[in-house]
This record gives sequence, structure tokens and C-alpha cells, in this order.
Amino acid sequence: MATFEISDGNALYYEYTQATAPDRPTFVFFNPLTGNTDIWQNSVAKPLVEAGHGVLVYNMRGQSDSPFTAGADLDQALIVDDVKQLLTFLAPPKPVLVGLSIGGIFAAWAVHRGVDCAGLVLINTLRRDGPRLQWINDAVVRLAETGGGDLMRDVLSPLIMNEQWQEINREHCLGKDGYSPMDKSSGVYNLLVNARNTDWHFPYEQLTMPVLVITGVQDRVFRDPQDIDAIVKRMPNARNIAMQNAGHMIPVEQPQALLDALLSMVDWLNE
Repeated sequence: MATFEISDGNALYYEYTQATAPDRPTFVFFNPLTGNTDIWQNSVAKPLVEAGHGVLVYNMRGQSDSPFTAGADLDQALIVDDVKQLLTFLAPPKPVLVGLSIGGIFAAWAVHRGVDCAGLVLINTLRRDGPRLQWINDAVVRLAETGGGDLMRDVLSPLIMNEQWQEINREHCLGKDGYSPMDKSSGVYNLLVNARNTDWHFPYEQLTMPVLVITGVQDRVFRDPQDIDAIVKRMPNARNIAMQNAGHMIPVEQPQALLDALLSMVDWLNE
């Protein structure tokens, strides 16, 4: 556990385990907006390390233990520049960037900005910008302003999580403790507000490295098979996996299936 200092009052919390062999890749994980390193540490990080691979997890500014100065806009440009600085500092060998949800597009833009990348894994990332996506992004901010993260969870979970997760977790949800608006000075709120300006018009044709696309079929908010197929076809070297018993948060819902997919990525890189 360590902290990478960007400037006074701005830093990134990270955890880095180096690969035990020079031919092993380092998996660099990009969180979704409301996540943190636990998403990866509690699912795939440990078995990857046990298999000899490197693992780097970090929190974006505004997430847990990654402070930011008041007045900073935690937007795409800042997030991409931050991770570029972190990766330049650590220089992990043979990095494979793995992004969940919007974390995937941040990873892709980091590659576009010159970050070294042996491979790219996009988990429930691919989507087409337009009125529907913009409506969803605005509605998420309104949910946060009205009832905070608890209301966001209760409204979105039946639409983005698989039924197994819903069955297990329903009794702990549905506003039993009431709802409170999200603190507008918080990092999560800052990230949610600025995420509405994320540039989804990425030049996918320029991703010449192996790209593994993973989607959860039970994600009923962001997954559009036609849009995903159209984007995958634009990439010169992409493979697509659709997980039937998974929704949007695949590391939480299907960690073993995700681990198997990441290990298949290693085999692909060695072909």
C-alpha cells in the first residue's frame, strides 16, 4: 500500500505487486466511478499474483484515500493524466490494462495518450454515446443528489446486477435506513458530475494490441449487443466474451469467470 503524490493535496492510493517472472504481464486495474481497489483485491488480484503475474490497483482522485484539492474537476483529462503519471513512475513490465465500465474508456484514452500497453481488457465498457446514455448519466447524478449512493444502488441494482446477487443482497437494500443526498463536496459526486462529459467517441481502429471485450448479458442498462458488435468490428485484434450469468459488476458477480478470461488473455499474448 502506497501513495503517489501528484501535487500538494492531490495523490493516488495504489497497491502494486511485481510479477515474479520477466515474461509475466502486469495487470493494471481501472475502477468504475463508485468503486475502489477492493473490487479487484477481493476477486481476481490474489490468484493472479499467486500465478506469478504482476498486479497494480489504484484509486482515482476522489475515491478512497486518493485526495483532491477543492475546485478540481475530476474529469477524463485529469484521470487519464493522473494514471499516465503513475504508470510512468512505476513502469510495470508488460502491462495489460483492465477497465470496468467507464474505467475501460479511461484506460483506452490512456493508451491513446501514449501509455505502454501489451493488451487491453474492456469489461462492460463499450457503448454508443447519444440521448439515451446522456439521460442515464444525468439521471444517476439526480439520484445521487436526491438519495445518495443508497438510492443509486436500490434503483440500479435490479437492472445491472445478476439475479443471484439480487437474491442474496435484496434484504440489505431498499432504503431500510432511509436516504440522504450525496455530499456535493465529495469525490464520488465530483466524479459522477464530470463523467457526464466523458468522450465516448474513441478511435477504436487505433487499438492494434490484443483487446478482450467482456460483457455481462444481465446488464440491462449499458449493454447493447448491436452497438458492442459494431465497435468490436472496428478493432483490428479484438475478441468478445459474453457472460450469461453476469451483469455490470462482473468482478463482484463472477470472479472466477473473470479470472479465467484474464488468464486466457495471457495465453493470447503468448501466441
